[in-house]
Amino acid sequence: MTAVWRAARAAVARRRLQTVVVGVVVLMSTTSIVVALALLDSASAPFDKAFAEQRGPHAVATYNAAKVSDEQLTDAARQPGVEEVAGPFGQAVLDIPEGIAPGTDGPQSVVGRAEPGGPLDRVDLWKGRWATAPGEIVLNLSAPSQSLLPFGSGGKLSAPLGGKIEIPGLPTLTVVGFAHSLSNTAGAWVTPEQIDALHPTSTQMMYRFADSATEADLRAAMASVTKGLSKDSLVAAQSYLVIKDDIAAGPGVYTPFLVAFGGLGLLVAVLIVANVVSGAVISGVRHIGVLKSLGFTPHQVVAVYLVMVLTPAVVATVSGTVIGYLAAQPLLSTAFRGMGLGDIGISPWVVITALLGMPAVVALAALVPALRAHRLSPSEALLAGSAPHTGRGLRIQRRLSVSRLPRSASLGLGLPFARPGRTGLTVAAVLLGVTTTTFATGLSTTVTKYADATSRAGAVQVTVQPGTAKFGMTESKLNTAQTEAKLRSLPGAAHVTAQLVLPVSLTGYTQGVNGYFFRGDHVTLGYQNTLVEGRWLEKAGEIVTTSEFLNKRKLEVGDSITLETSGGKARAEIVGTTMAANDSVFYANWQTLNQLGATYDPHEIEYQIQLAPGTDAAAYSSAVKAADPGLYPRDPSTDGGSFQVTMVSFSTVLALMLATVAALGVFNTVVLNTRERRRDLGMLKSIGMTPRQVTVMMLTSMAALGVIGGLIGLPLGVIAHSQILPMVTDAARVDIPDALLDVWHAPGLVLLALTGVVIAMLGALIPARSAGRLTIAEVLRSE
Repeated sequence: MTAVWRAARAAVARRRLQTVVVGVVVLMSTTSIVVALALLDSASAPFDKAFAEQRGPHAVATYNAAKVSDEQLTDAARQPGVEEVAGPFGQAVLDIPEGIAPGTDGPQSVVGRAEPGGPLDRVDLWKGRWATAPGEIVLNLSAPSQSLLPFGSGGKLSAPLGGKIEIPGLPTLTVVGFAHSLSNTAGAWVTPEQIDALHPTSTQMMYRFADSATEADLRAAMASVTKGLSKDSLVAAQSYLVIKDDIAAGPGVYTPFLVAFGGLGLLVAVLIVANVVSGAVISGVRHIGVLKSLGFTPHQVVAVYLVMVLTPAVVATVSGTVIGYLAAQPLLSTAFRGMGLGDIGISPWVVITALLGMPAVVALAALVPALRAHRLSPSEALLAGSAPHTGRGLRIQRRLSVSRLPRSASLGLGLPFARPGRTGLTVAAVLLGVTTTTFATGLSTTVTKYADATSRAGAVQVTVQPGTAKFGMTESKLNTAQTEAKLRSLPGAAHVTAQLVLPVSLTGYTQGVNGYFFRGDHVTLGYQNTLVEGRWLEKAGEIVTTSEFLNKRKLEVGDSITLETSGGKARAEIVGTTMAANDSVFYANWQTLNQLGATYDPHEIEYQIQLAPGTDAAAYSSAVKAADPGLYPRDPSTDGGSFQVTMVSFSTVLALMLATVAALGVFNTVVLNTRERRRDLGMLKSIGMTPRQVTVMMLTSMAALGVIGGLIGLPLGVIAHSQILPMVTDAARVDIPDALLDVWHAPGLVLLALTGVVIAMLGALIPARSAGRLTIAEVLRSE
């Protein structure tokens, strides 16, 4: 093995170009695969671990306290298949004011519990203490991820204890602790005695069942528990599978992309490694003969070539694993932000799989061409030249020679047929580059169309917000009706819509949502263009939600839910769903807001202005300020766009990366062709071929492969787009119409088909020019 290592080390030093190519390809492939595997592993493992530690309930049920007693709920829970029960706990809705702690304001369900532990839902009390006396409250807030805390925070979250919650007609509550329930069983907790003073209208029960693997199992178990209770006593039940799916949706959006790009990168790596080793065997036939004549056994010769490739591959694998590990950490933290899972680590099996798997893949890719060295006898290897076998591809080359093509072009088109194996590997690398580019182009187009539709770009030209003194602004002296009338009366105003965003609680669900309430000309805002199912708002008691909102809560168009604020409750029917990616938003009209009896400040209303054609937005804004200095106009076109930019940039970078790797494969092929045809090139130059003609010949040979790769890779990219995009939308629980997947048109397809030629030409340009600069004397002297 000492001799094998010395020979392999010398080969690595002598073949620096191939070494660099293998290293770069394996580095990129390993990096993307580590990130993809980390996301796949994190989709369920962190939740399962945290859920087991907190002894999370399989179902959290909310009952109408007026229709069922605590004793009845306790008796009903004594059913076969119910393993553990917690409750009954009184439950009320409390409107937490702003400024207490980030993410805790708005209507929150408050539950009366004596302790954070118990048989189920052992909440994580990570700051302060539990409420033990009247006037104390603990808020549900996830502990901050250390990797996401701002620099200089000292590892602390800006959530101080001692905040006062003062609501007219209710006792003042002091925040004494922050805890987190992974199952989101409540927005806050007080003592059982305190909950009675908050006038609870609901009762909470938590269950763990023997059979809980599927939604069907949970529905059957809940049916058994509620079988003897009065009709309509069960308000709602939340399954732990909904929470699990919600957490998995974070990394689930990224995983299909990374798996696709990582898989394509791995295939390209295998092809290029096989091409490099095959070329090394072919161009080093005499070297093999020398090794065997010196006493190297056939197995040792194979080992030399495997070690030659594995040396840069192992170094690149280690480096790629480190880079992928570092790149995955912030991505995981972002995907699981605010879910209470802490800092998500990467499982050891991901690192071990990468460190052992990539070198194994490289070794297998190199084994087949290396075995050719095993079969050569010493005499055959010493007598063989480095050029292709006589007669290989001659029939096609002769036919091309009588064509009307320039001689340099006809010779170039004939070159690939001399090495059909190498040609096949090169074409495969190019077509995978084209596939990646096509897929990335389709992805960017779909994302752009989605962003344009959901943002309703251009639907509103000016937005107006009344000022408020607490932000140092001039307050408007007009009431809401007068403000709307004033904005309609200004020149150029075609439509005016008043919009109020108000936190709302859903009875039976612990997570609050934001209601967008409209008054005025909301039918002209373009929300109808984003509908996936159903219709837009027509009357009071109707809401339109996002598809993610429905999918997360297992609801459908036609179902009814109960909206609740501190001012009252209202039953609302879901009449439509849009494709926006937001699981905590619904839309309703002003009559529904009036049914809720909610209170709000006039400065919280935003007025959306649609101008008549030809009206200057700046002139209208000036007119608004002149009419009332307490009204603040704004250009809405400066908002948003980050989602579109992020996804387009993400796909573009990965596509360029794999296209570069494919171009490196072409680069390697041209270098090998040039080295083994040095004698032929010298002869061609001696009979009058110019350097430019030599360059054209080498470029033409690769351009032909680029055409073939483009024609094959184009439909593969289209298929990848049609298959992977639905996987992504399913992972994100977002429904999109088929029109967003229809992104292919003839001119664009023609340009994408030419991508193969571009990749091939870019990869071949430098070695082709080097071949053109070879002098006759240099070639003959080397011979």
